[in-house]
This record gives sequence, C-alpha cells and structure tokens, in this order.
Amino acid sequence: MLQARSKIILSSALFRLSAPPAADPPQILVDGEAWPVRLVHHTRSRRYRLVFDAARAELRLTLPRRGNAAKALRWASEQQDWLAEQVGKAVLPVDIGPGAMVPLFGVDRRIEWDPAFPRAVRLDGDRLLLGGPADGVGRRIERWLKAQALDLVTAESRDIAARAGLVVGRVGVGDPRSRWGSCTATGDLRYSWRLVMAPDHVRRATVAHEVAHLRHMDHGRAFHALVDDLHDGDVAAARAWLRSEGRGLHRYRFG
Repeated sequence: MLQARSKIILSSALFRLSAPPAADPPQILVDGEAWPVRLVHHTRSRRYRLVFDAARAELRLTLPRRGNAAKALRWASEQQDWLAEQVGKAVLPVDIGPGAMVPLFGVDRRIEWDPAFPRAVRLDGDRLLLGGPADGVGRRIERWLKAQALDLVTAESRDIAARAGLVVGRVGVGDPRSRWGSCTATGDLRYSWRLVMAPDHVRRATVAHEVAHLRHMDHGRAFHALVDDLHDGDVAAARAWLRSEGRGLHRYRFG
C-alpha cells in the first residue's frame, strides 16, 4: 500500500524499567524549539519508533510496554539531524472556513460564503460557493469533499478493474494518516478521501495501485508492471508527489 509519514527505529532491548506517566506531555527541543511528544507503550514493541506527525504538529514515540520513558526520550532527543529535517518540512494547519483556500484536484479554490447562497456547496471555477450557517462552513465543505472523493474513486476503481478483467468489492473512503489506499483479500478497496485534493494523476495512480492488488497482494515485479499498465500516466511522478506533498493534505482542518 502507498505509505505516508517518516519514521526512525532503533533497537531498545535493554530498556525494561517502567516510568510513571507524566502530568503534562513531554517535549523535545529541536533547534531550540520545543515540540510535544506523545508516548505510546506497546506490548509487542521491542524497539523505539519515532514518528513525526506533521498534521498534528507532534512527535510520537513508541516504546516497549515496560520501557523506560526517560531513556526513550533521551534517545529521541539525540536524533537531532533527523528531527531537524522532519520539523523543517512541517506546515502550519489551515482552518477551513469562509475565505480560506482549499485544494481540489490539485488546484487551490477559495471558499466564498454568503448567507444568500444556497446551502449546498457548488464549484464555480476556482471558487467553492455555499450559504447556510457560517459556523458550519468547514464541516459542509468536508462532507462535500468526501462525497466527491467517494464518487470519483468508486467510478475509477470499477472502470480500471473492468479493463483488467478484475472484480471490485465495496469501495469506501476514510481519513487514515499512514496510507493512501488499501485492498482486502475479498476485493474491497478503501482510500483516503483527501486524495480528492491531490492532482488527478496522483489520485488515479493510487487507484491503479490498489486495483492491481486485486490480482497481486504483494509489491513484486508483476504487481508494479500491472500498475504501470493500468495507470494512464507516470506512476513514479505520482508517487514522488505523494512523498513530497502528501503530508500537506492533512494540514487542512474542517472543524
């Protein structure tokens, strides 16, 4: 599956002592700036795993269930080169409301709200027009984007699968933070609805990727050859866009 987020892992078999929970979230200094750290104790973890969540503007540090939090934080704070690189890529969240800009099909659209407009969202060139209560603008934009995404990925999944002689089960959308799409063994496909904000070729490449899993539930040579055959554009370019720009799609907050 197409993956998002950056991570760093280091063996931590030696650290077994438990630490009392902190009253306030711990922080790590990165170039003199404090970043909150969410500690996650995991029963199956045998190593430290540090992830920078750009959408939440926080670091998430996973450690063994009985791992020592202080030692884990000390290890994490020593990863300054990696931390500086990840924090440098961070983008500020965007609260969606009247006057805000939100991408649709890779093009920024300005949200224009007027109580005299119909309540339903309408696309008009580079504008999204809607009326209704002002305090519900973000949520109505989100619902509209999700509906657009579901219609698109459903139609594209079934069209691409039909051309390859494959059968699609149910198609759905969600808001995962670690992947852009998934395929089950029973043929159900699920996508991040935020793909509707990406350029069309990026969304279609993701659909081709998941449809190809209907035949190959791996990432072998035959799988990648099928993705190239199913997609009508440059798969490598689409993947590169998601790696460089994909995390930015999660910075939009809809209330």
